[in-house]
Amino acid sequence: MQKMKAIIVLLVILGCKERQTPEVDSQKEIQEFEYQKLPKKLEVSAEAATILNEWPEFMAFNSSVDVLYKSTNNEDLSLAIDDLLEKEKELSASTYPEPFDSFQIKSRQRVFRTLLLKVKANVLNKSGTTETTIELLEAYNIIRQQFNSILSSQLDTKLILDEEE
Repeated sequence: MQKMKAIIVLLVILGCKERQTPEVDSQKEIQEFEYQKLPKKLEVSAEAATILNEWPEFMAFNSSVDVLYKSTNNEDLSLAIDDLLEKEKELSASTYPEPFDSFQIKSRQRVFRTLLLKVKANVLNKSGTTETTIELLEAYNIIRQQFNSILSSQLDTKLILDEEE
């Protein structure tokens, strides 16, 4: 309870500081979305593509990411982010294909969701969205890279973990 009071007092003190208003030019510069800087989408292996093509929730999610790549301003970005949030929620609730039903994929997807919410917050706050969108797409590429990695791995996790069937 005392921690809660201390946090509230700290927030009140920090909230009372005078804030400098940024110049109009620099604020407008921050708000612009620079879609040209977005990283390219990483290709998945043919074996991974075969499995992913049979996973309808992932295909819908992937299509929404493609829409994100087509965004050229903050309004387009906002719509794409809202759609991606829905598709990511459906993806996380879906049944994962056997090789991809692992914590390696699910944890990377959680990072993606966190960055997705960060981009949405930046859009709503009208602050810089380019850097966070780049981070988001890098996280998406890491998920795709993990699909490749899982399928190309020669290690049998059951032997490593000494699990019996």
